[in-house]
Amino acid sequence: MSHPLKPVRSLEARYYTDPAIYAREVEGLLSRTWQFAGHISQVERPGDYFTFEIAGQRLFCIRGRDSVIRAFYNVCQHRAHELVSGQGNCKVVVCPYHAWSYELSGELRTGPNIKVVPGLDKRDICLSEVRIEDFHGFLFANLDPHARPMDEWFPKVREELASFVPHITALKPLEWVEIPEACNWKVSVENYSECYHCSINHPTFSTGVVKPETYDIQPQGHCLRHTTECQNLDRMSYPVDLASNPHAGEYSSWFLWPMFSFQVYPGNVLNTYHWRPHGPDRCTVWRGWYTVGGVDSEVIRRLAVQDRATTVEEDIRIVESVQRGLNSKGYRPGPLVLDPQCGVNSEHSVQKLQQWMREAVDA
Repeated sequence: MSHPLKPVRSLEARYYTDPAIYAREVEGLLSRTWQFAGHISQVERPGDYFTFEIAGQRLFCIRGRDSVIRAFYNVCQHRAHELVSGQGNCKVVVCPYHAWSYELSGELRTGPNIKVVPGLDKRDICLSEVRIEDFHGFLFANLDPHARPMDEWFPKVREELASFVPHITALKPLEWVEIPEACNWKVSVENYSECYHCSINHPTFSTGVVKPETYDIQPQGHCLRHTTECQNLDRMSYPVDLASNPHAGEYSSWFLWPMFSFQVYPGNVLNTYHWRPHGPDRCTVWRGWYTVGGVDSEVIRRLAVQDRATTVEEDIRIVESVQRGLNSKGYRPGPLVLDPQCGVNSEHSVQKLQQWMREAVDA
């Protein structure tokens, strides 16, 4: 006798609300995956640096005199004072506490009166380095010294991005839009990673950028690749030169697990999302907008304003409502809609995300 198939159900609410699960993510997943640090334009000259944070660890990125870009934990090896803040330029890294100084490559240079320390060998003291990769000018860090390279995590993405945005290495940030959300970071990422809700909740995006009926999302390593046709030119909310590139009339997105996405609008317009969690029920989403050389662009500025006022604002209402619902005693995880044909009205991408989420917490 055959048994009826059971539906695949969504994750239990505790994955989004339990502080203990969030703590496991910080110690495990977020410490062992590639996280966005910043853009190469922030460290153009030797001595340029900027600070950032991953999994509760304070870090900084700096370009050395040898032009190599490195990342270090932002802590002095003497008595643990933080070394730098914000961004800037320095000839050597000097700790504000006792003026111990380090070369731009991390080795201890000197410190007041350290010659009196018996047996001290400066060669034994250096800043703790963190792995960093340059991905078309976007810098990603990983606290795991044994992590596989990004090209293994996200196969074909580097090549595909270059074909969609041939000028990507010439881009610089024009604008960053900060979006606080009162929800677990996974709620926000899941919402980004399906378009089942788009036609109902995102009228501007659905009628002015993409054709929802052509929308699809497929896994590519630990990347979720979004593809869709764009709207007819007379329905686009900005001008598109279809002759500029073979992909100029397409929309595509590459979500890099767990918290970054490259998004290319029709016309080869690159923008990005990256997420920063602050606890089990809070995160910040950063939207990045770019132009060649960082030159001001009225079109890009308008797109950023339109995006913030429409899609972003609409998503905030969605994800914060979901987070409140996850805290309801009346919630029971519902079935995911898994269409064998995939497409816009399927949640197969959420199923893949939730598989990665379970593996990260339950392994």
